[in-house]
Amino acid sequence: MTRTAIVAALHDELASVLALMPDEHRQVVGGREFWVGHLHGQDVVAVLSGIGKVAAATTATLLIRSFGVGRIVFTGVAGGLGPGVKVGDVVLARAFLQHDMDASPIFPRHEVPGYGRARFDADPGLADALELACERMLHTLPQHLDPAVVHAFGLQAPRLHQGLLLSGDRFVATTGESQALQRELPDALAVEMEGAAFAQVCHDFGMPLAVVRTISDRADDLAHVDFPRFLREVASRYSGAIIEALFEN
Repeated sequence: MTRTAIVAALHDELASVLALMPDEHRQVVGGREFWVGHLHGQDVVAVLSGIGKVAAATTATLLIRSFGVGRIVFTGVAGGLGPGVKVGDVVLARAFLQHDMDASPIFPRHEVPGYGRARFDADPGLADALELACERMLHTLPQHLDPAVVHAFGLQAPRLHQGLLLSGDRFVATTGESQALQRELPDALAVEMEGAAFAQVCHDFGMPLAVVRTISDRADDLAHVDFPRFLREVASRYSGAIIEALFEN
């Protein structure tokens, strides 16, 4: 049976996944807590990736080398960049790029040295399965959220977007930074700090990867929402519902 890794960067997202696992047990490797068990009868391991690309790459490698996973699913939050990508929407990555990779003039900007490419792809089959799970979650969203929370964050008709996800070791939270990324990479949908690192490691090992992110803000000067509340009462519930739908299917 293929073991699935379920990864999140922040504790609340992982807590929603652990709540779905009836028999998890903790193993510590490389200073990280890995929770091994089952979800809907399937073999899984859940872990916090840590923040940033180096922590993410270490976690991805440990999952592959020490836990023998056959596929990796990453869930969490991101800042929206693309037109129409609003708070409460969901972004499913089909490709990844490190927006802060710059070895120019030796290599073109964003190209990862030694790979001849800047973009790495999500696994099509796993991403397709995650797409169905996202659509199911959005269809049943009212049962997952308190109406007061919907009103507080203006979560009107959340949508699923699919395409390019950016990662970098910089928290993008000003309008200037956000607009610069939009001009440079106009097809980018969202920005976070781990996905592209996972994608590069998974490329190296031939490991299927899919990443889904809930949009918590627009990565600009207005991105000062009550983030702990959003994480706890919106993003965490999205993550749990998406992962459960993925395993039910």
